[in-house]
Amino acid sequence: MLVALLCLGLLSSIAIGKRIWQIEQFNGVVLSGGVPADTAYRFEAKYAAAYAQARNGRYQDANQLFNQLMEMEGTPAQIAAVQYNLGNIYMIRGLMVNRNGDTVKDEAEYLLNQARLAYEQSLRLDNNHLDARHNLDRVLSMLPDDPDVGDNQEKLGIVMGSIPTGLP
Repeated sequence: MLVALLCLGLLSSIAIGKRIWQIEQFNGVVLSGGVPADTAYRFEAKYAAAYAQARNGRYQDANQLFNQLMEMEGTPAQIAAVQYNLGNIYMIRGLMVNRNGDTVKDEAEYLLNQARLAYEQSLRLDNNHLDARHNLDRVLSMLPDDPDVGDNQEKLGIVMGSIPTGLP
């Protein structure tokens, strides 16, 4: 009985050691910018590549890879992470729009709305994702409640709520 337990422990240690070695090989290939050959890690490899593209400021490429991940089979937690990262990309791109003009304002608002949708989808899949909840709050604070209200207030001379300009 003791010999059987010893053999079982030894086999378990070998299996765990092999798994750790495979993970280290995978991480080494991903860190060097390569694509792992093992198809068992396709989702993780594409996720790592997309994440690396986003970290390097290549948001269009990262966005494309994350969108490809949305079409792959993944767990709800994995898809929630993809949505969260898409939201981050949209938010960063929306914040990077810093030129003047109405079209730029519309572009920034569109990107921030896309970020909002991505964070909401992430929270639908994983309601405990605190970073997605925090970033959703940040995006909501940046978006106008009603986009037409600000323009109408300037045209009508309204400063605060329903108090017209000129009254105490």
